[in-house]
Amino acid sequence: MKLIILTQREKLYEDEVKEVSLPGRDGELSVWDFHQPFLYRLGKGNIRFGLTSKGIAGGSKSRIPIKDGIAKMLSNTLTVLAEV
Repeated sequence: MKLIILTQREKLYEDEVKEVSLPGRDGELSVWDFHQPFLYRLGKGNIRFGLTSKGIAGGSKSRIPIKDGIAKMLSNTLTVLAEV
């Protein structure tokens, strides 16, 4: 899936990933390829994403800390508008 992470000032990230873990107000949400469309309110925490077929658990991974935000999944593209 394509992951795009934006703030009011800049684009923090845009690339293909295998798995994303989003910090929600009610817990974490894991998102995989071709996840059903959604809008999700984010809370304080880390956006974690896996860059290989092993996903977050076994492959190369990255994280971006955020304070708040909104995530939208549509057409295998996850767009995050975040306050960092």
